[in-house]
Amino acid sequence: MLVGLQAAGKSTYYREHFAATHVHVSKDLMTSANRDQKQLQMIEQALRAGKPVVVDNTNPTPVVRAPLIALARKHGARVIAYFFEAIVKDAVARNRAREGRARVPDVAIYVTSKKIVPPSLAEGFDEIHVIAPIATT
Repeated sequence: MLVGLQAAGKSTYYREHFAATHVHVSKDLMTSANRDQKQLQMIEQALRAGKPVVVDNTNPTPVVRAPLIALARKHGARVIAYFFEAIVKDAVARNRAREGRARVPDVAIYVTSKKIVPPSLAEGFDEIHVIAPIATT
């Protein structure tokens, strides 16, 4: 599970480290109104098929992460968090360089930064990896 602000490098990290081996589940790629339910369905489908999954969203709080962790546990999957530390002004700058659907309103990054809680082992993660902030030049 990738955890972090928008424009913190989560999707790039997925492409560089997991694209060849893991199913990519991201609400950003969904158009349906019920993205939470669709996300859970996609994760369950992959886990039932025995495929590893990367959930690529902000996943900012334990409440948001809990159903994802429970679903993984239901299927006997290990649950690993990758927490993307980010400097808000740098995430905003990277976001402003994006185009189309990839760009989110700046306010979304500020809102997420106020509510994000770093993942903890107490939530049920087997491992947590911290990814250092991406410097903006």
